[in-house]
Amino acid sequence: MPGNFKARPTTDFAKENIFNVIRNNLDLEGAIALDLFAGTGSISFELISRGCAEVTCVEYDYTHLAFIKKVESELKSGALKPVKSNVFSFLEHCRERYDFIFADPPYLLKELETIPLLILSKGILNPDGLFIMEHPKEYDFAALPGFRERRVYGAVNFSLFFAI
Repeated sequence: MPGNFKARPTTDFAKENIFNVIRNNLDLEGAIALDLFAGTGSISFELISRGCAEVTCVEYDYTHLAFIKKVESELKSGALKPVKSNVFSFLEHCRERYDFIFADPPYLLKELETIPLLILSKGILNPDGLFIMEHPKEYDFAALPGFRERRVYGAVNFSLFFAI
């Protein structure tokens, strides 16, 4: 990963654990996934390695997206659809439906608390789908519709949601 990255990648420990949770709740084989705030693309590439048929990764930063495209060109998976966009603009115009959605917004993003309800109310998560959001410990999404559980791995917090 280039030194000029501003992304905060999900730790390997947290990623390993959350993918165990995903495996127990959703079969990724052949799934259509969406990775919002893709950063380094590590979640997207992990999803592909676990059998997702297609992963759309949305990243606004040009350097990050160029890195993701470079890795994809080396892997030649054919499953990755990188999109350079502001996540909120992408969601506003999104008409696709996904089996799995992952969002790892910057922790200081002022709109962070609006993301779960925005995604869940948009109708882009398939009825049996799973949405996971990584967030700082200060946020509690338990009162939102579709909330399933919160998982904590060290300093990393994940909230899991099912379609509403």
